[in-house]
Amino acid sequence: MGSSAASATCLRAIMRDRGLYVAGVITQPDRPAGRGKTLTPCPCKAFAVSAGITDIISPESVNSPEAMAQIRAWEPDVIAVVAFGQFLKKPLLELPPFGCVNCHFSLLPKYRGASPVTAAIASGDKLTGVTVMRMGEGMDDGPVLLQSYEPIYSDATGGELMDGLAITGGVALAKALRMMADGTLPAPVEQDPAKASYAPKLKKTDGKIAWSEPVLAIERKIRAYSPWPGCHTFLPPRFRKKGNSGRVSVLKAEIVGAMQPEWRNAAPGTVLKCAMSAQKGTPWKKPGIVVKCGDTALMVTELKPEGGSAMGAGAFLSGRRLEESSDILGLE
Repeated sequence: MGSSAASATCLRAIMRDRGLYVAGVITQPDRPAGRGKTLTPCPCKAFAVSAGITDIISPESVNSPEAMAQIRAWEPDVIAVVAFGQFLKKPLLELPPFGCVNCHFSLLPKYRGASPVTAAIASGDKLTGVTVMRMGEGMDDGPVLLQSYEPIYSDATGGELMDGLAITGGVALAKALRMMADGTLPAPVEQDPAKASYAPKLKKTDGKIAWSEPVLAIERKIRAYSPWPGCHTFLPPRFRKKGNSGRVSVLKAEIVGAMQPEWRNAAPGTVLKCAMSAQKGTPWKKPGIVVKCGDTALMVTELKPEGGSAMGAGAFLSGRRLEESSDILGLE
């Protein structure tokens, strides 16, 4: 059971293990996508079809009598669940003899919930990983079967880390299933609820940058929220055309190493410097927009204006002459 690109990666890993057989695949229903709102399969279903799997169902509710009847007909020994997006009720959890196992992209009990990868980067963690666990009726609280570790590099984005964890997760999940079949899987380890933390599902509005926060928190958030839900701020009102909110996505940014004395008392969100090009012999090694944060400053190097394409700060500034020390970002 899965829906995301990470689900597809894990399915691929299972299919490559000759000791495992995929009896069927269950995904979320096709959803409208693109300008034409064409019904489009999720990444997991698209991969399953391309891999030649024909036993695929995409129910609105996996717990419905129709879905349950099909799953019983497949007679699965175990159900593997990766980023599926639906809760499994007790009758389904108890249907296969070996139960249902989930591959979760954190080192449980840390970061239970829908956004563990984002939470790990935003929190400044240096290490994360994947957990294969036996599923229960609670939120990611089942006993741990297997864990595998993955470093978090200082420049990693949420998308990059997720790609790496998907591969790690596929290997760990296939290994756990194979050990389960061989009878060599270690005894499950119960999670300590006192050490649990949660990473709830994110909304697009969660990506709004609060320039009053410390610069380190903002820089981490920009990386963590890439590509979803993305981080954004708002241009000063004079740049907003009719029907345009002035919203601009902040795609890449760097912490400014040295603060000039006159910047320290500026209000958060103030545009401190506009470097349209790299300047030799100065801290400005590349084009950037320096913005005051709660403590020091951040240099934004890549942006995407509302209705436009991604561009470097130099190109952005060539069409929008921000005024240093006067313009303030983030005001709606």
